[in-house]
Amino acid sequence: MPQDFRQQADRVDRMATRVGVDLEEALFRGDITPDTISDAVIACAGCPDPGHCDGWLARAEAADRPEQTAPGYCRNRDLLAGLQVRGR
Repeated sequence: MPQDFRQQADRVDRMATRVGVDLEEALFRGDITPDTISDAVIACAGCPDPGHCDGWLARAEAADRPEQTAPGYCRNRDLLAGLQVRGR
């Protein structure tokens, strides 16, 4: 698996965690499929400014508190918001 793909997958998982979404649990519940996760990683890979996202994640992780939503520029914001609703 190429390093970039692993980095993108990690970024998607970190973003999901920050907004209170457990992707593995959502997968087991049947809310998403493995293809959904792959599509999210591909969408993330298309982001023109991953460094901005990394900074947002670093600040959110340092604050050690969940965020209400992913940032407006996140290409997976709608997916994560839908999973937040289903997980409640």
